[in-house]
Amino acid sequence: MPARDDALHPEVAEALERGGPVVALESTLIAHGLPRPTNLEVARRAEQEVRAAGAVPATIAVIGGRLRIGLSDAELDRLAGRDGVLKAGRRDLAPAISAGRDAATTVSATLWIARRAGIPVFATGGLGGVHRGAAESFDISTDLDELARADGCLVVCSGAKTILDLPATLEALETRGVLVVGYRTGEWPAFTERGSGLPLEHRVESAEQAAALVAAHRSLGVPGAVVLAQPVPEAEAVAAGRMESGLSSALAEARRRKIVGKALTPFLLGRIHEGSGGESLTANAALIVENAALAARVAVRLSEREESGR
Repeated sequence: MPARDDALHPEVAEALERGGPVVALESTLIAHGLPRPTNLEVARRAEQEVRAAGAVPATIAVIGGRLRIGLSDAELDRLAGRDGVLKAGRRDLAPAISAGRDAATTVSATLWIARRAGIPVFATGGLGGVHRGAAESFDISTDLDELARADGCLVVCSGAKTILDLPATLEALETRGVLVVGYRTGEWPAFTERGSGLPLEHRVESAEQAAALVAAHRSLGVPGAVVLAQPVPEAEAVAAGRMESGLSSALAEARRRKIVGKALTPFLLGRIHEGSGGESLTANAALIVENAALAARVAVRLSEREESGR
């Protein structure tokens, strides 16, 4: 079912009508993933990079109980500056809308909404996945299942968040048949660190190669999304292994305070930002912007291929 017309920002609606390139962007990074004022600065920079590459940004959220696909600058500012914004996965959308809430959409919700609206390219920071200790807690992100359902979509990210069990997350993606491709890397990125030591079978070297791969994936009708994994820029990357020491203490504190579920990820990321002296925050901001730019370049190439009939 397509999105209602009133959910679409006019610029996004016009681009979709003419078959132009559009890139979906999530809003949890604005409300929950980054501190103020960095959150608003990064959201604006990501949109600017999408425009600079020739595509239209469509940041997705729920504003006052209304689904919004493409936000005004005032709406970005509203999400960035308010406390109490709901963190909404796919299952939380109806409660947010019925209660008239503001809600920032996670990867699972953003990807579902984007696909429903006919936007097949999505950029984010790090994916959710299998949490450490999931064998006991069963804490596994809905992102994984939504990626398996998102037939023909492209998701650009920097791997999965470092707080997760990265080998188990990569294995879970493989089990669900989700194609993971490295962008100029043969290694699964580790969010704010450039590599995890986990090899990837497939890689591409350019936006054009990525577009050709996605087009082939779509033409075959293979289920699931294509995950294009781009390492954080080298200049802003956190040194390998540095995150692990801070994460151990943050996990222990979370257990003591019984912080679980949707609250766990922002808590852990906040503690890691504090413990790294700002390094992880700088890296997180840089990779979000770079992923938006790459997604836009691939979206433009895909649009050009469709126009030429290739």
